Amino acid sequence: MDRVWYKNYDPRIPHTIKGPDECLPLCVQKNAINLPHNIATEFFGAKLTYGSFWSQILRFANALSLLGVKPGDRVAVMLPNCPQTMIAYYATLWLGAVVVMTNPLYVEREIEFQWGDAEAEFAIVLDHLYPKVERVLPQLGIQKVIVTSIREYLPPLLKVLYPLKARQKKLFTAVPYSERVLSFSQLIRKTAPHPLPFAGALDELAALQYTGGTTGTPKGVMLSHRNLLSNVVQLAAWVPDLRHGEERFLGILPFFHVFGMTVAMNLTLYTGCTVILVPRFDVGEFLKILKKTRPTLFPGVPSIFVAIVGDPKAHSYDLSSIRLCITGSAPMPVEVLRRFEELTGCIILEGYGLSEASPVTHANPIGGARKVGSIGIALPDTDCKIVDLDLGVEEKPFGEIGELIVQGPQVMQGYWKLPQETADTLREGWLYTGDIARMDEDGYVFVVDRKKDMIISSGYNVYPREIDEVLYEHPKILDAVAIGVPDPYRGEIVKAFIILKPGEAVTEEEIIQFSKVRLAPYKVPRSVEFRQSLPKSMVGKVLRKELRQEVLQHYEEQGGTRNG
Repeated sequence: MDRVWYKNYDPRIPHTIKGPDECLPLCVQKNAINLPHNIATEFFGAKLTYGSFWSQILRFANALSLLGVKPGDRVAVMLPNCPQTMIAYYATLWLGAVVVMTNPLYVEREIEFQWGDAEAEFAIVLDHLYPKVERVLPQLGIQKVIVTSIREYLPPLLKVLYPLKARQKKLFTAVPYSERVLSFSQLIRKTAPHPLPFAGALDELAALQYTGGTTGTPKGVMLSHRNLLSNVVQLAAWVPDLRHGEERFLGILPFFHVFGMTVAMNLTLYTGCTVILVPRFDVGEFLKILKKTRPTLFPGVPSIFVAIVGDPKAHSYDLSSIRLCITGSAPMPVEVLRRFEELTGCIILEGYGLSEASPVTHANPIGGARKVGSIGIALPDTDCKIVDLDLGVEEKPFGEIGELIVQGPQVMQGYWKLPQETADTLREGWLYTGDIARMDEDGYVFVVDRKKDMIISSGYNVYPREIDEVLYEHPKILDAVAIGVPDPYRGEIVKAFIILKPGEAVTEEEIIQFSKVRLAPYKVPRSVEFRQSLPKSMVGKVLRKELRQEVLQHYEEQGGTRNG
């Protein structure tokens, strides 16, 4: 099939890109040299220029080198969005070591698995997270733990207030520093920013990015320096109006997640722009941050946009500084997209990616047609096909459903220590995404659902995302998700989980009747459960698997079986 999507490219976007033949840290170093006074980070009002930021990276790289970090070593980083995260990330890459980004919410079992699987030898953690790390250290081969505090990069007044707030929130931890447990701030202070030769290379491993584990045991995705650089270069080209050195990116997406790492952190630094660091999301506080900091580019996920449009005070905030929002990681409900654009006046571009592709492969074009509900078209240097769901060999014609497969320079090297899984997912240069999709005659791709989430009811394929979209149209619903549950007659039936807007009330029967008007009978939810919250990943992806496990456990307790 021809690459029909090229006809929808903005004329300023090339079909193929000749990117820099140097790794991402070298590009950031150039910005520090050429734009030393540009602001790299803003953190609750405290600012670091590119010159200062790069000096901090060199200091920490020298400190890590003196501690024994060498090319190929795995360095775990378990921090929220703060300057230390970015410093540790780039210092690690500068030394040719491999960064292992870790979710700060992980419990001991998850930390032990990830760091043990990665064979991490060094770790950088937040002070109040250290007790969890301390309990798993005997089971791990960690040589040194470097501990930092949010307080260290706050502005002067907040530095004074932070210890009191930390104690109130029970976040204060007295860290037992020793030869094995070291202070981040002391290492920075006592180590000079001596020039160090860059020890990485384009085709060497840069990051082990662990998948979320929502479909099984987390896997270490092996991303090379070329993978990371390629995706950033592709995204910079995709936004032809992006003002290098001038944009203000909002850094609310967690940097430990591949979406936040690439779109909020790496893209910002590659283009010499500013990232406004936000460690956690609370819609009330977040709206105040938007008003005060005036970001121009807002990478976000659906759950953030859902929370904003659902907040009754959102209309009272001036959000006009935002020119462009980029959303991905989970399907964006069409109704939420429409309401957010009405609220702000900005454009939301929905894209698509996965950890195995660094992560972005598709996005709606800015200068071309935007098809709401589509993940857009393939980025430069990226190829894609829709193939049959059974063997993944036969290419499907326009409009027919199959599995989306992609190819490009951003596609991973493979899974860490998992040759069979790598062979199953990477076939003849193609990455099999596991997503069910269709492509129209313009090359726009519409993701229907995950293969693993598909519901089979009375022999019909039912895609939960379609049901979600209908539920979001209901004026009283804030958040919703559909899953398949066992049924002795139909095999599976649809169950909906719903969060209502504050102060609203609706019955199960009303929801079912609302759905009957908009869905074929076999797609209509047979039961509805109202909840205060839904299980979600850190980037807002609803964990359907957790909901399904809850239902299956309850079903078995009532004497049923998983197969109905």
